Amino acid sequence: MHRRNKTDVPYFILLGFADAEDIQLVLFVLFLLIYLVTVLGNAGMIMVIRLDAQLHTPMYFFLSHLSFIDLSYSSVISPKTLHNLLTSNKKISYVTCFTQLYIFVFFVASECILLSSMAYDRYVAICNPLHYPVVMSTRRCWILVLGTYFIGFIDFFITVLGMRKLTFCDSNVVHHFFCDTSPLIALSCTDTQDTELIIFVFAGCTLVGSLITISVSYMSILSAILKIKSTSGKRKAFSTCGSHVVAVTIFYSTMIFSYLRPSTSYSLGKDQVASVFYTIVTPMLNPLIYSLRNKEVKNAVLRVLQRREGSRHWK
Repeated sequence: MHRRNKTDVPYFILLGFADAEDIQLVLFVLFLLIYLVTVLGNAGMIMVIRLDAQLHTPMYFFLSHLSFIDLSYSSVISPKTLHNLLTSNKKISYVTCFTQLYIFVFFVASECILLSSMAYDRYVAICNPLHYPVVMSTRRCWILVLGTYFIGFIDFFITVLGMRKLTFCDSNVVHHFFCDTSPLIALSCTDTQDTELIIFVFAGCTLVGSLITISVSYMSILSAILKIKSTSGKRKAFSTCGSHVVAVTIFYSTMIFSYLRPSTSYSLGKDQVASVFYTIVTPMLNPLIYSLRNKEVKNAVLRVLQRREGSRHWK
């Protein structure tokens, strides 16, 4: 993964929330509860979509992969964060640190593209409903999802190429609660201009490219909704994409703040708040947003529970 002879640092220390020592136990309990809700919510969403035949549609196919991605990158970050909040040993090995970074980049980049695929799905459903089953065929859905993970892998690979150029000589204290690009670049003792440029360009292409796709899709959706004459029709159309808009707004606002800005404006406090949102809070919110605002998911949960109760009764 890295040529270890380029650095004298065998491990890093994740300083994390060192400035909040008096409330670290409170943060531990809060983050633990959030992580438990994240695991239960996303795993539950995947299970319900898989078990209920009425949710075997393109929208819920994408949603199941969104839950998988949220569960995955949250599990890359949260357990180590919880461990560091509870103990004084905040060490993370060199290999583990960069493994955490690369896996996180892969899943976050994949989520960006998946959210744009979900926006495209809603565009076809609202603006071209008669051709929706043909356009969003099973084959097309799989192509979009596999393309999502492929672009995530490209970002992963580019990050590896950029970060492997860094060397760490003296300090091994990472001023963050997980191994992210900005604090590691700030820690490097060599020239980081090339690395910053590479990561900025490719992160920007992924974020901005997917955001443009989402924006164009929703401008077309809004135009189509405004042409609907009935109030109930407009309300139904808005309800089909409202959850996605909320999820996109939360995710992209914090991601853009964290990554699409120069390293000279890096601020530990502001960066940690933004990072907490997209690494810990957002993966918890997504299944809640999509389930609480969606009658189909609620009804599917009830049907799954009723079937389980019925099968238990007959036993």
